[in-house]
Amino acid sequence: MKATPVIRFKEVRADGTIVQVVVWQLPRPSDDRPHRLQYRLYCGRDGRCLVRYDNETGKGDHRHYGDREEPYRFSTLDQLLADFDADVQRLAGGD
Repeated sequence: MKATPVIRFKEVRADGTIVQVVVWQLPRPSDDRPHRLQYRLYCGRDGRCLVRYDNETGKGDHRHYGDREEPYRFSTLDQLLADFDADVQRLAGGD
């Protein structure tokens, strides 16, 4: 069984900011993804990452602020989206 797309969204704002959210439901949990979700949430401008949340293999849930990387405590998909949106609003402003 393959991963199932849950969310696929991309917005290019007037100021050039790119906001992209991609989430897949996995067929079974893994050590890196016990919640059965694989995700990449990105916000950047001018080729520079402002904030990114992801859970690549070997790293588990974490987020990036520019060049800084820190663990992220995943609780629910709704909370992940809310946390990302709050960071986008703070770092890139509303559109």
